[in-house]
Amino acid sequence: MSKRTSLYEQHIAAGGKMVEYAGWELPVQYAGLAVEHEAVRTTAGIFDVSHMGEALVFGPESEEFLNYLLTNAVDKLEDNKVLYSLMCYPDGGVVDDLLVYRFVEREYFLVINAANIAKDLAWMTEQATGFAVQIVDVSSETSEIALQGPDAERLLQQWTKFDLNELKFFECAREVEIVGCKCLISRTGYTGEDGFEIYTANDYVAQIWQALIAAGAQPCGLGCRDTLRFEAGLPLYGYEISANISPLEAGLGMFVRLEKPDFVGKQALLAAKEQGLARKTVGFELLDKGIPRHGYEVQIEGKTIGTVTTGYLSPTLKKSIGLALIDSDYAKPDGEFAVLMRGKLLRAKIISRQFIKKNYKK
Repeated sequence: MSKRTSLYEQHIAAGGKMVEYAGWELPVQYAGLAVEHEAVRTTAGIFDVSHMGEALVFGPESEEFLNYLLTNAVDKLEDNKVLYSLMCYPDGGVVDDLLVYRFVEREYFLVINAANIAKDLAWMTEQATGFAVQIVDVSSETSEIALQGPDAERLLQQWTKFDLNELKFFECAREVEIVGCKCLISRTGYTGEDGFEIYTANDYVAQIWQALIAAGAQPCGLGCRDTLRFEAGLPLYGYEISANISPLEAGLGMFVRLEKPDFVGKQALLAAKEQGLARKTVGFELLDKGIPRHGYEVQIEGKTIGTVTTGYLSPTLKKSIGLALIDSDYAKPDGEFAVLMRGKLLRAKIISRQFIKKNYKK
């Protein structure tokens, strides 16, 4: 049986269309994908992302452990800052991508993908052997709301005395009261827009959710969460990155600090970079009519050169665009290939993976 978040009753009452996702019963949409997508791009949308996993990592060697476990430079992270990173296998494949919050020295908070919680925690525990560190899964007692869009700060400010303008991009603040409820908040986002993540106890989340909707936030489902992140060129585990797709192949090299003394997967990623990547992720636009989907073959002159990782008719651009992992020899700007759809070959042109301009608070 699928698990339910503490906002399940709110979703039903608001007419949310529920689907199973990563073992959870979650809303895929309310008013409709296009309406919700547009709300996030122009005003503000609110998402229940309580299915995400959370873990506390602390202890005398917590920094050394996380710096070894993850590809990014955890040792450079300052108090109340947030870091995006990847966690890799020794062969360079991705265990997961995640956010690392540093509260104070030797005290961290990790946010991991819902489908990977058990796998991630098992992997982290295995890698922690020999380190003086503790890993505590707090997923079941933590609810999370994402408030996203250009009006996000204005709407949230109505319900808190904390000056949200002080919180910069990829920063966090603890013990923030929202409608009288203690929360951890951050400003990272997964839509390409400004916005906040609000973590709180399960008993408080409905009160905060209702307050933000009363302030004007549009309830949003998983459907537009995917179209929004995709337009912003942001990866989704199992699509752009996986155990079989490395961060370098996904174009996420800026989050892989190969200059670090060591981390899990370093040798494989370093060798791949030195040898030259066999595959690369590119953005593309369809020149013929159709909508590309995950798993569709990409071909040149009858030869399969890769697959589509994500594709949509972009609600913002009103064009059929996609991301594809293809042989590096063909990953040239303005290059063309064909996408095989139901037996038909549709022409496509390589474009930037940054389909829209991101509007983060800097």
